[in-house]
Amino acid sequence: MQPNDPSEAPITQAEKARRFRALHATGAGFIIPNPWDPGSARLLTSLGFSALATTSAGFAFSRGLPDGDTSRESLMQHLGELSASTHLPISADLLNGFGPQPDDAARCIIDAASQGVVGGSIEDSTGDDASPIMDISQAVERVTAAAEAARSLPFPFTLTARAENHFFGIHKLDDTIRRLIAFQEAGADVLFAPGLARREDIAEVLKAIDRPLNVLIGAPGMSLTAQELLDMGVRRISVGGSLARAALGALMSAATELRDLGSTHYNQSAMRGSALNKLFRDQGSAPHTSHVSQTTSAQAG
Repeated sequence: MQPNDPSEAPITQAEKARRFRALHATGAGFIIPNPWDPGSARLLTSLGFSALATTSAGFAFSRGLPDGDTSRESLMQHLGELSASTHLPISADLLNGFGPQPDDAARCIIDAASQGVVGGSIEDSTGDDASPIMDISQAVERVTAAAEAARSLPFPFTLTARAENHFFGIHKLDDTIRRLIAFQEAGADVLFAPGLARREDIAEVLKAIDRPLNVLIGAPGMSLTAQELLDMGVRRISVGGSLARAALGALMSAATELRDLGSTHYNQSAMRGSALNKLFRDQGSAPHTSHVSQTTSAQAG
């Protein structure tokens, strides 16, 4: 049967969560691409990936906003739409939890779970360009609270803790490792330091931690392939907003051709409407997951 066939029994959120957790337990590792809307989620599902992750940047761009400018409410609605569009497990990019306090991070985990996702990441970024990274003690308190919220759910929610300093151009590997170790001790299931690009830096992180590591492939300065990262011991590889940017780049190129030349050569590489119609029709349109009840959000306090 095709994914999301209405005649197929729904896959429960708990089953998605178990499948997602199991992907991290194998030695092989996996690629988790990042859709930005239901259509891109269904396209990626059709290609045989095992799980998907949201992208705050891709979602913001789809709304005509810069990364980080989407509201908590719009993000939660987005998570629900993506969860309903695929049978695959989804991990959510939850930014910094939409608030500086531990309770903000905890509530964000519970609310995201109520939208059908089975994992999510919390950053140690502040949103302040002048001082972009939280003090480590504050960051650890937030991961602790997020981990406690995740453990309160009736399924194994996979919590990812992110150390953002490299992403903001603060290339202090010792601090990155110190934070990741503290996050794993605080209860994170997966660790992530977006912006790590050099083989030797990734190898140092892998030696220091005992949780699965997510690496953002294609970061500036990175020449490693997915297979090379997996061979090093990286368990999970994501692409962030790059697929969304690739799609928007193709749109800009096609529209520029149309404006400047009046031609439509871009149609030669475009997907056929008939192929898209068949793909989306075969996948069905009914929600295919039994979500955690919205009342679960009360557990966050």
